[in-house]
Amino acid sequence: MKYKVTHTTIYDYSDAVPVCHNEIRLWPRDHRRQVCLQHRLRVRPEPAHTDHRTDYFGNHAGQFAIEQPHNRLTVTAVSQVQVTPPEVPAPSSTPPWEDIRDRFAIGQPPWWLEARQFVLDSPYVQASSALRALAEPSFTPGRPWLEAVLDLTRRIYTEFKYDPAATNVNTALETVLRIRRGVCQDFAHLQIGCLRSLGLPARYVSGYLLTQPPPGQPRLVGADASHAWVAAFCPEAGWIDFDPTNNVIPGVGHVTLAWGRDYGDVCPIKGVVVGGGQHRMRVAVDVAPMLD
Repeated sequence: MKYKVTHTTIYDYSDAVPVCHNEIRLWPRDHRRQVCLQHRLRVRPEPAHTDHRTDYFGNHAGQFAIEQPHNRLTVTAVSQVQVTPPEVPAPSSTPPWEDIRDRFAIGQPPWWLEARQFVLDSPYVQASSALRALAEPSFTPGRPWLEAVLDLTRRIYTEFKYDPAATNVNTALETVLRIRRGVCQDFAHLQIGCLRSLGLPARYVSGYLLTQPPPGQPRLVGADASHAWVAAFCPEAGWIDFDPTNNVIPGVGHVTLAWGRDYGDVCPIKGVVVGGGQHRMRVAVDVAPMLD
Protein backbone atom coordinates (compact mmCIF):
# COMPACT_ATOMS: atom_id res chain seq x y z
CA MET A 1 0.00 0.00 0.00
CA LYS A 2 1.10 3.53 -0.78
CA TYR A 3 0.10 6.43 1.47
CA LYS A 4 0.33 10.20 1.68
CA VAL A 5 1.04 11.21 5.27
CA THR A 6 0.45 14.80 6.40
CA HIS A 7 1.54 15.76 9.92
CA THR A 8 0.88 19.36 11.00
CA THR A 9 1.87 20.84 14.37
CA ILE A 10 0.88 24.39 15.35
CA TYR A 11 2.12 26.27 18.39
CA ASP A 12 0.31 29.49 19.38
CA TYR A 13 2.04 31.76 21.90
CA SER A 14 0.45 34.46 24.07
CA ASP A 15 3.65 36.55 23.83
CA ALA A 16 6.04 36.87 20.93
CA VAL A 17 8.89 34.33 20.78
CA PRO A 18 12.08 36.05 19.57
CA VAL A 19 14.06 32.84 19.04
CA CYS A 20 13.50 29.09 19.14
CA HIS A 21 15.56 25.97 18.39
CA ASN A 22 13.84 22.69 17.57
CA GLU A 23 14.69 19.08 16.81
CA ILE A 24 12.27 17.02 14.71
CA ARG A 25 11.75 13.40 13.68
CA LEU A 26 9.03 13.68 11.05
CA TRP A 27 10.64 11.87 8.10
CA PRO A 28 9.45 8.22 7.93
CA ARG A 29 12.38 5.84 7.97
CA ASP A 30 13.06 3.02 5.53
CA HIS A 31 13.10 -0.59 6.73
CA ARG A 32 12.48 -4.04 5.29
CA ARG A 33 8.72 -3.43 4.97
CA GLN A 34 8.66 0.28 4.25
CA VAL A 35 10.14 2.78 1.80
CA CYS A 36 9.73 6.55 2.05
CA LEU A 37 9.28 7.64 -1.56
CA GLN A 38 9.11 11.38 -0.98
CA HIS A 39 9.32 13.81 1.93
CA ARG A 40 9.05 17.56 2.26
CA LEU A 41 8.95 19.85 5.28
CA ARG A 42 7.48 23.33 5.59
CA VAL A 43 8.19 25.55 8.60
CA ARG A 44 6.64 28.96 9.12
CA PRO A 45 8.09 31.44 9.93
CA GLU A 46 11.01 30.60 7.65
CA PRO A 47 13.94 29.17 9.68
CA ALA A 48 17.24 31.00 9.81
CA HIS A 49 19.13 27.68 10.00
CA THR A 50 18.23 24.08 9.13
CA ASP A 51 20.14 20.83 9.34
CA HIS A 52 19.59 17.09 8.88
CA ARG A 53 21.35 14.04 10.25
CA THR A 54 20.84 10.36 10.92
CA ASP A 55 20.68 9.67 14.65
CA TYR A 56 22.17 6.76 16.61
CA PHE A 57 19.17 4.52 15.91
CA GLY A 58 19.13 5.27 12.17
CA ASN A 59 16.21 7.71 12.29
CA HIS A 60 16.05 10.90 10.26
CA ALA A 61 16.56 13.83 12.63
CA GLY A 62 16.24 17.48 11.60
CA GLN A 63 17.01 20.73 13.37
CA PHE A 64 15.89 24.28 12.69
CA ALA A 65 16.21 27.68 14.34
CA ILE A 66 13.90 30.68 14.00
CA GLU A 67 15.43 34.02 14.88
CA GLN A 68 12.54 36.41 14.28
CA PRO A 69 9.66 37.30 16.63
CA HIS A 70 6.62 35.12 16.10
CA ASN A 71 3.35 34.29 17.88
CA ARG A 72 2.70 31.14 15.87
CA LEU A 73 4.93 28.29 14.70
CA THR A 74 3.63 25.88 12.07
CA VAL A 75 5.49 22.71 11.10
CA THR A 76 4.03 20.57 8.31
CA ALA A 77 5.61 17.34 7.08
CA VAL A 78 4.22 15.65 3.96
CA SER A 79 5.51 12.18 3.02
CA GLN A 80 4.73 9.46 0.52
CA VAL A 81 5.34 5.99 1.92
CA GLN A 82 4.97 2.46 0.60
CA VAL A 83 4.29 -0.30 3.14
CA THR A 84 4.21 -4.07 2.63
CA PRO A 85 2.64 -6.71 4.91
CA PRO A 86 4.76 -8.37 7.62
CA GLU A 87 5.91 -11.96 7.43
CA VAL A 88 5.06 -13.45 10.81
CA PRO A 89 5.98 -17.04 11.72
CA ALA A 90 3.57 -19.46 13.34
CA PRO A 91 3.61 -18.55 17.05
CA SER A 92 4.26 -22.14 18.11
CA SER A 93 7.32 -22.35 15.85
CA THR A 94 9.33 -19.77 17.82
CA PRO A 95 11.75 -20.85 20.58
CA PRO A 96 10.78 -20.94 24.25
CA TRP A 97 11.02 -17.43 25.64
CA GLU A 98 13.53 -18.52 28.31
CA ASP A 99 15.89 -19.67 25.55
CA ILE A 100 15.94 -16.18 24.06
CA ARG A 101 16.38 -14.61 27.50
CA ASP A 102 19.34 -16.88 28.30
CA ARG A 103 21.01 -16.27 24.94
CA PHE A 104 20.91 -12.53 25.54
CA ALA A 105 22.29 -12.99 29.03
CA ILE A 106 25.45 -14.70 27.73
CA GLY A 107 25.77 -12.89 24.38
CA GLN A 108 25.74 -14.35 20.90
CA PRO A 109 27.08 -12.00 18.20
CA PRO A 110 26.56 -10.62 15.63
CA TRP A 111 22.88 -9.82 16.29
CA TRP A 112 23.35 -9.77 20.05
CA LEU A 113 25.02 -6.37 20.39
CA GLU A 114 22.47 -4.37 18.37
CA ALA A 115 19.49 -5.91 20.15
CA ARG A 116 21.10 -6.12 23.63
CA GLN A 117 20.79 -2.37 24.17
CA PHE A 118 17.00 -2.77 24.14
CA VAL A 119 17.11 -5.05 27.19
CA LEU A 120 18.61 -2.27 29.31
CA ASP A 121 16.75 0.41 31.27
CA SER A 122 16.06 3.76 29.59
CA PRO A 123 14.82 7.11 30.94
CA TYR A 124 11.10 6.33 30.51
CA VAL A 125 11.26 2.56 31.08
CA GLN A 126 12.96 0.83 34.01
CA ALA A 127 12.60 -2.88 34.73
CA SER A 128 10.80 -3.70 37.97
CA SER A 129 9.33 -6.57 39.93
CA ALA A 130 5.84 -5.13 39.36
CA LEU A 131 6.29 -5.18 35.59
CA ARG A 132 7.70 -8.68 35.75
CA ALA A 133 4.68 -9.79 37.77
CA LEU A 134 2.36 -8.31 35.15
CA ALA A 135 4.17 -10.24 32.40
CA GLU A 136 4.54 -13.61 34.12
CA PRO A 137 1.00 -14.99 33.48
CA SER A 138 1.74 -14.75 29.74
CA PHE A 139 5.29 -16.11 29.99
CA THR A 140 4.68 -19.52 31.48
CA PRO A 141 7.56 -22.05 31.50
CA GLY A 142 8.52 -23.29 28.04
CA ARG A 143 5.94 -21.20 26.18
CA PRO A 144 6.96 -20.19 22.63
CA TRP A 145 8.18 -16.59 22.53
CA LEU A 146 5.65 -15.30 19.99
CA GLU A 147 2.71 -16.95 21.76
CA ALA A 148 3.77 -15.28 25.00
CA VAL A 149 4.26 -11.80 23.50
CA LEU A 150 0.92 -11.98 21.70
CA ASP A 151 -0.79 -12.96 24.93
CA LEU A 152 0.81 -10.06 26.79
CA THR A 153 -0.32 -7.71 24.00
CA ARG A 154 -3.88 -9.01 24.36
CA ARG A 155 -3.85 -8.67 28.15
CA ILE A 156 -2.68 -5.05 28.07
CA TYR A 157 -5.46 -4.34 25.57
CA THR A 158 -8.14 -5.96 27.73
CA GLU A 159 -6.90 -5.05 31.22
CA PHE A 160 -6.04 -1.37 30.60
CA LYS A 161 -8.42 1.34 29.40
CA TYR A 162 -7.56 3.85 26.68
CA ASP A 163 -8.13 7.25 28.32
CA PRO A 164 -6.47 10.41 26.88
CA ALA A 165 -7.33 12.38 30.02
CA ALA A 166 -5.66 9.97 32.44
CA THR A 167 -1.96 10.61 31.74
CA ASN A 168 0.50 13.02 30.15
CA VAL A 169 3.87 12.63 28.45
CA ASN A 170 5.68 12.48 31.81
CA THR A 171 3.39 10.03 33.64
CA ALA A 172 5.47 7.30 35.32
CA LEU A 173 4.92 3.64 34.52
CA GLU A 174 4.14 2.99 38.18
CA THR A 175 1.15 5.33 37.85
CA VAL A 176 -0.07 3.63 34.68
CA LEU A 177 0.15 0.27 36.46
CA ARG A 178 -1.87 1.62 39.38
CA ILE A 179 -4.66 3.42 37.50
CA ARG A 180 -4.84 0.85 34.65
CA ARG A 181 -5.45 3.46 31.97
CA GLY A 182 -3.51 5.66 29.58
CA VAL A 183 -2.74 6.20 25.89
CA CYS A 184 -0.65 4.47 23.23
CA GLN A 185 2.63 5.87 24.59
CA ASP A 186 1.83 4.47 28.04
CA PHE A 187 0.85 1.04 26.72
CA ALA A 188 3.97 0.84 24.56
CA HIS A 189 6.18 1.73 27.53
CA LEU A 190 4.25 -0.75 29.65
CA GLN A 191 4.81 -3.67 27.28
CA ILE A 192 8.46 -2.73 26.77
CA GLY A 193 8.95 -2.63 30.54
CA CYS A 194 7.34 -6.04 30.94
CA LEU A 195 9.58 -7.61 28.31
CA ARG A 196 12.76 -5.98 29.59
CA SER A 197 11.91 -7.06 33.13
CA LEU A 198 12.05 -10.64 31.82
CA GLY A 199 15.39 -10.04 30.10
CA LEU A 200 13.89 -9.78 26.59
CA PRO A 201 14.74 -6.96 24.15
CA ALA A 202 11.99 -4.53 23.12
CA ARG A 203 12.05 -1.11 21.48
CA TYR A 204 9.63 1.81 21.13
CA VAL A 205 8.22 2.57 17.67
CA SER A 206 6.54 5.84 16.71
CA GLY A 207 4.43 6.25 13.62
CA TYR A 208 0.97 6.67 12.19
CA LEU A 209 -2.22 4.70 11.56
CA LEU A 210 -4.39 4.73 8.46
CA THR A 211 -6.94 7.48 9.14
CA GLN A 212 -9.92 5.74 7.51
CA PRO A 213 -9.72 1.93 7.26
CA PRO A 214 -11.06 -0.03 4.29
CA PRO A 215 -14.80 -0.85 4.37
CA GLY A 216 -15.63 -3.52 6.89
CA GLN A 217 -12.51 -3.03 8.99
CA PRO A 218 -12.56 -1.27 12.38
CA ARG A 219 -10.99 2.14 12.87
CA LEU A 220 -7.96 1.71 15.11
CA VAL A 221 -7.55 3.77 18.27
CA GLY A 222 -4.93 6.49 17.83
CA ALA A 223 -5.55 7.31 14.17
CA ASP A 224 -6.00 11.06 14.78
CA ALA A 225 -2.42 11.73 15.88
CA SER A 226 0.98 10.12 15.91
CA HIS A 227 0.83 6.60 17.32
CA ALA A 228 3.19 4.31 19.26
CA TRP A 229 3.70 0.59 19.47
CA VAL A 230 6.38 -1.99 20.33
CA ALA A 231 8.89 -4.15 18.47
CA ALA A 232 10.32 -7.25 20.15
CA PHE A 233 13.23 -9.38 18.96
CA CYS A 234 13.60 -13.09 18.37
CA PRO A 235 16.89 -14.24 16.76
CA GLU A 236 15.05 -16.68 14.45
CA ALA A 237 12.30 -14.22 13.41
CA GLY A 238 13.96 -10.81 13.73
CA TRP A 239 12.03 -7.79 14.98
CA ILE A 240 8.24 -8.19 15.08
CA ASP A 241 5.89 -5.29 15.85
CA PHE A 242 3.02 -5.43 18.36
CA ASP A 243 0.34 -2.78 18.98
CA PRO A 244 -1.06 -3.21 22.53
CA THR A 245 -3.44 -0.26 22.12
CA ASN A 246 -5.33 -2.16 19.42
CA ASN A 247 -4.25 -5.78 20.06
CA VAL A 248 -2.85 -6.28 16.56
CA ILE A 249 0.41 -7.06 14.83
CA PRO A 250 1.00 -3.88 12.81
CA GLY A 251 0.52 -4.42 9.09
CA VAL A 252 0.04 -2.19 6.06
CA GLY A 253 -2.13 0.22 8.07
CA HIS A 254 0.80 1.21 10.33
CA VAL A 255 3.41 3.66 9.01
CA THR A 256 6.73 3.70 10.90
CA LEU A 257 8.28 7.06 11.67
CA ALA A 258 11.18 6.25 14.02
CA TRP A 259 12.29 3.86 16.77
CA GLY A 260 14.44 3.99 19.89
CA ARG A 261 14.59 2.94 23.53
CA ASP A 262 11.48 4.94 24.52
CA TYR A 263 9.50 8.06 23.65
CA GLY A 264 12.39 10.36 24.51
CA ASP A 265 14.43 9.02 21.58
CA VAL A 266 11.72 9.57 18.97
CA CYS A 267 9.68 12.63 20.01
CA PRO A 268 8.35 14.18 16.76
CA ILE A 269 9.11 17.78 17.82
CA LYS A 270 10.99 19.12 20.81
CA GLY A 271 12.98 22.26 21.47
CA VAL A 272 13.52 25.40 23.47
CA VAL A 273 12.02 28.86 23.15
CA VAL A 274 12.86 32.25 24.59
CA GLY A 275 9.77 33.97 26.02
CA GLY A 276 6.40 33.14 24.52
CA GLY A 277 4.32 33.28 27.70
CA GLN A 278 1.58 30.65 27.60
CA HIS A 279 1.35 28.37 24.60
CA ARG A 280 -1.15 26.02 22.98
CA MET A 281 -0.20 23.10 20.73
CA ARG A 282 -2.42 21.48 18.11
CA VAL A 283 -1.56 18.39 16.09
CA ALA A 284 -3.34 17.05 13.02
CA VAL A 285 -2.39 13.83 11.22
CA ASP A 286 -3.86 12.38 8.04
CA VAL A 287 -2.82 9.09 6.44
CA ALA A 288 -4.57 8.59 3.10
CA PRO A 289 -4.13 5.83 0.48
CA MET A 290 -2.69 6.89 -2.85
CA LEU A 291 -3.85 5.52 -6.19
CA ASP A 292 -1.05 4.21 -8.39
